[in-house]
Amino acid sequence: MLCFLVLPLIFAIITYAYILAFRQSLSQAAAEGVRAAAVAPTGTDLEQAAFDAVDAAMQDHGLKCNEGALTCVGTTMSDCATNGGDLAVSCYKVDVSYDYKDDPLLPTFGLGIVLPDTLSYSATAEVN
Repeated sequence: MLCFLVLPLIFAIITYAYILAFRQSLSQAAAEGVRAAAVAPTGTDLEQAAFDAVDAAMQDHGLKCNEGALTCVGTTMSDCATNGGDLAVSCYKVDVSYDYKDDPLLPTFGLGIVLPDTLSYSATAEVN
């Protein structure tokens, strides 16, 4: 009788812990992508540089940008901030999201109703 209460609880803890760890991977991937765009030389395709960095960060999970459930969007924003005065700067934003509902990384063990549909993260940085 006790196993009917303890086992589902253990599976729920494992599933949520894995989702939190994966969310941290998404966060790190978005930060790596925007960092790559921020330090890219002038004239470089910022989106390609960002997506390559996201791909490298997510390779342990076997995921690539815009293939399967992982979606990446890069956006250049002009006049996103001021540089300590009247000088406006440009920024680059990377949005990374994973459709967890349609492609869960672990079996959900009946927890699908309380799990998030999408895991996502955004990062923004000033570019040259």
